[in-house]
Amino acid sequence: MRVLHITRTLPQEMLGPMVLSRVVKDAGHDMKAICLPDPHWLRKIREYAPHVVTFSIMTGNHVPIFSLNRYLKSKFQFFTLLGGPHVTFVPDSAKQPGVDAICLGEGEGALVELLNTLEKGGDWHSIQNLAWADADGTLHKNPLRPLIKDLDSIGIPDRSVIYDAEPLYRNSPRKVISTQRGCPMSCSFCFHHVWRGKIYEARLSEYVRKRSVSHVIAEVQQLREKYPLQFVHFVDDIFNVRGDWLAEFSERWPKEVGVPFDAILMANMTKEEHIKQLKHAGCVYARIAFEAANDYIRNTIFRKNTDRKHLTDAAGWIKKHGIRLGSLNMLGAPGGTLEDDFATIQLNIECKVDHPLCSIVQPYPEFEINEITRNMGIAVAEYDNFPSQFNRTASIDIPDKCAVENLHKWFPLLVRHPKLMPLARRTVRNKWLKRPLLAMYALYSEWLVTEQNMLYRRAQGMRGPQTWAPVDFGSRVVKKSFISVLSMAGAKVVQRLTPKLQMGDERVVAHMD
Repeated sequence: MRVLHITRTLPQEMLGPMVLSRVVKDAGHDMKAICLPDPHWLRKIREYAPHVVTFSIMTGNHVPIFSLNRYLKSKFQFFTLLGGPHVTFVPDSAKQPGVDAICLGEGEGALVELLNTLEKGGDWHSIQNLAWADADGTLHKNPLRPLIKDLDSIGIPDRSVIYDAEPLYRNSPRKVISTQRGCPMSCSFCFHHVWRGKIYEARLSEYVRKRSVSHVIAEVQQLREKYPLQFVHFVDDIFNVRGDWLAEFSERWPKEVGVPFDAILMANMTKEEHIKQLKHAGCVYARIAFEAANDYIRNTIFRKNTDRKHLTDAAGWIKKHGIRLGSLNMLGAPGGTLEDDFATIQLNIECKVDHPLCSIVQPYPEFEINEITRNMGIAVAEYDNFPSQFNRTASIDIPDKCAVENLHKWFPLLVRHPKLMPLARRTVRNKWLKRPLLAMYALYSEWLVTEQNMLYRRAQGMRGPQTWAPVDFGSRVVKKSFISVLSMAGAKVVQRLTPKLQMGDERVVAHMD
């Protein structure tokens, strides 16, 4: 059986299809991918003649994917399988025209069983994890199979499925790796508490799983034999979720791999010993989630279970040991005020954050934050109304909505240059300044990306003009300005160039832009 995964070309390589391709090929089937835009995509689909086409869907990109699938169904014959958080949390997606089935939760076992069944001409309707709608629109949801306990048993992700489809990822020296599944936190704005509690009803010990250090190192060594590799971005929600694992990793990584990396840490789990270990291992950049300075918002609304001291201690240790400090923040919390958001900026200033990242609260389907906003009467009316770029606007009806959106554009500049605070306070409520502030935000964010690039290049031992900050910054601004001009002219080349310029951009890979 032939499987085709269709996705947009994103600024960060997609790990999900790589894992699916591994299990699909190990089961004796074949899998390819198409990264859109691709001028030859219809020809490639015709030539490959897939039996099954898969899409991964998040709220915000669901409508165009539904439309794309209907279009392809009018031209080709294949079985459509949708997966991802949106369809898991909104299973009525199975009722969309042209959708044969959706996959709820983890998809490896379900996809392989579906392929085996279709190949034999059997009835697939009882396969665990699948949901489907019959002709009269009745939704049928099958039980879920247990969570995969041993992540090593899945095998090493098949990177060729994405790298063959888009050389941009293959050629990048910065590769993305995941070492775990699950998260022990119950943050109201994150999918994990829903996935764990509502979808699987699993205990933490069942839900939070870590690959062995040996398996991770084997993946990196295999990757390095075939593709460029100079830096690793660990995409795990909490890299230091297990102290014993981190200790083994920090001892073995510099000896067996020796590649610099960055990671995300959880403040209330972080000890100074963890930072020492990470520094020894080669970590040059660590992010922690501040989210909000206000204790009520951070812990009652966002469910972070994090004291302010956790945040300041973790940030202090990161700075003390010479690692670049990044922060994750959110503005526009339900029940919060504009002053609460200014307080979050002050917390970042106090902690001397190098790379502040900020988003605006979005209440996604089934998330607890969605229930909170509904109870307050400020929720998004329809899921189809979610913005695809969720940092540009506030989708919920909050007080000072314009000011919050403008403050978001001020955020990184104020953290690094707090003397501008009086000017920001005078301008945040001015709706006519939205575009100028957006331009300012874009330019300053490019400078932060330049700082990040310089850090990575120094860690890789690079020398020459490409390591000069003015050269990097200038080239990025000129190229993006050129892209903007082409975009206004309607040039299709923009769709191909934009992801290339965004590769490794901290705002994008952290889902802040």
